[in-house]
Amino acid sequence: MPTGTPGTSGPPGPPGTIGRIPVLDVQPLVDCGRRPAKSVAGETFQVSATVFREGHDAVAANVVLVDPDGREGPWTPMRELAPGTDRWGAEVTADREGVWTYRVEAWGDPVSTWRHHAGIKIPAGLDTELVLEEGALLHERAAGNIPKPLKDTVLEAADALRDTRRPPSARLAAALTPQVSEALAGRPLREFVSASADLPLLVERPRALFGSWYEFFPRSEGVRENPDGTYTGGTFATAAERLPAVAAMGFDVVYLPPIHPIGTTFRKGRNNTLSPEPDDVGVPWAIGSPDGGHDAIHPDLGTIDDFDAFVREAARHKLEIALDFALQCSPDHPWVDKHPDWFHHRSDGTIAYAENPPKKYQDIYPIAFDKDMPGLVKETLRVLRHWMDHGVRIFRVDNPHTKPVVFWEQVLGEIRRTDPDVIFLAEAFTRPAMMRTLAAIGFQQSYTYFTWRNEKRELAEYAQELARETAHYMRPNFFVNTPDILHAYLQDGGRPAFEARAVLAATLSPTWGVYSGYELCENVPVRPGSEEYLHSEKYQLKPRDWAAAEREGRTIAPLITRLNSIRRTSPALRQLRRIHLHDVDNDQILAYSKTHGPNTVVVVVNLDPHHTQEATVSLDMPQLGFDWHEFTAVRDELTGEVYHWGRANYVRLEPGRSPAHILTVLRPSSP
Repeated sequence: MPTGTPGTSGPPGPPGTIGRIPVLDVQPLVDCGRRPAKSVAGETFQVSATVFREGHDAVAANVVLVDPDGREGPWTPMRELAPGTDRWGAEVTADREGVWTYRVEAWGDPVSTWRHHAGIKIPAGLDTELVLEEGALLHERAAGNIPKPLKDTVLEAADALRDTRRPPSARLAAALTPQVSEALAGRPLREFVSASADLPLLVERPRALFGSWYEFFPRSEGVRENPDGTYTGGTFATAAERLPAVAAMGFDVVYLPPIHPIGTTFRKGRNNTLSPEPDDVGVPWAIGSPDGGHDAIHPDLGTIDDFDAFVREAARHKLEIALDFALQCSPDHPWVDKHPDWFHHRSDGTIAYAENPPKKYQDIYPIAFDKDMPGLVKETLRVLRHWMDHGVRIFRVDNPHTKPVVFWEQVLGEIRRTDPDVIFLAEAFTRPAMMRTLAAIGFQQSYTYFTWRNEKRELAEYAQELARETAHYMRPNFFVNTPDILHAYLQDGGRPAFEARAVLAATLSPTWGVYSGYELCENVPVRPGSEEYLHSEKYQLKPRDWAAAEREGRTIAPLITRLNSIRRTSPALRQLRRIHLHDVDNDQILAYSKTHGPNTVVVVVNLDPHHTQEATVSLDMPQLGFDWHEFTAVRDELTGEVYHWGRANYVRLEPGRSPAHILTVLRPSSP
């Protein structure tokens, strides 16, 4: 497709006005165009608009992308998405990072109007010569916009329309050939051009959309038992020994909870007790001690040089480091004395600790933003840039929804201005309006409600919401578990539940994550009805014998490894916006497909971790690129088996043996 905008019969009307031919409701649109829609380099997405005109003459439309250097291109024709709806759309792709713009142009299409009229009048013998001459004149006008050699093709059509030696039907046919249509499609004759406003598009690096995350506590890797029965925690050096196994499972990002000094005042003990023992290590989110604050490293983990070595070792295994950024303090943080105005004080003069009733976090002071937001913005930027200088380009932000949106808008905007490759994940399990607003003002990714979506209907509805309603600005990260969340589905379902949720997360979302221990199916809660882990790693060291688990078959690491491998080789699973649900006559089996270019993947998952489920999967064959009656070969990427599937397909999925089918569509074949 040629770059630039084809020639017109006049300049577009002022952007944003109704125009001679209305262009309305352009999508994607974020905050009425005041904030950019988002994509990543190479990601294809749809631009749509409502386009119409008075009377019956033909209209057409196109999308114009303008790159960060101000160059237009490619010029992309739109098509009516459904006959009679006046809704037009086109797939576009921005191929590099930066701030782009896009607009929709609508125009009268005199050639298509003439073709429609000629197709009626010439067979009926109405105004034959006049109609053919009008067509010749239109083709001559159109040729003025078209470069050689296609220009000659259009001029030859004009000559044929005037060739009175041939019958009218033959003269008309000469102007309707595929060659003439192709020449006109690239540089159409446009009249009464109208344009939408130029809308912003932020194109970010691919990791903002696609990646597999693995969370672990460095202090639990390489734990040593002492003669007195206590434990000595791991260091960055011992934690680095875990990196090859994480990389071997196919992960892209290693996420570390806070690595800073931990306060001792009101320190929590094992299982969240308020009576800690002398050897209790404390909660990493209770940041700050006399050893330092957010820019310091816990001395038990090592030094800044040890951290740098850890980052380098991760990079050697093609792993990025994501660091937790929790804007809160322990009572021992240096900020408490240096900046007392950064905290809420109660009527008795004490600083208010964090609460989420009935939960109390006596070891954590939340930050107050009402008195010195400029100072907090400045200090936050200093801390973030400190870690950026040490190789961290991804931050998981703890509870951003408890801080003012305007604060994050300033912080993220400044980081994006100087370092647009830095990615921020919002850990915001909160109301939809806040989650969506955080995404709109700059967070590249967001935690989601996936953990609490376990039934077929709610999974289907949520997947479509994320793919169709918010994909142009909010990118999900499907964590299957976190140190805070052990859902009842995993507690009750055992290993089959862990397998099913891994398949769902890895195939529904282009970015997913696991917290260490998931591969061992750790699922014991602190008490019935709680989502907290017993002996939670938040409060204590947690040694794990990875080698023994592998020897004894107590790990689903092979499944996780296979899932990440499938994701890397399947472009359809690396995108968010195209998901289609297929009918299944069993409420315990969910079936969906994702497509990107020639790659189509069909996923069928048993949601019941306790029972074998059988069903007929009714595929929407046209969605897969086939007629309803056709069959196609599909390869199960989990087993390697090849099946022939068509419109109706029997499946049997047995927990513990076959949690799902992940099927790559191969080629058409006979029934």
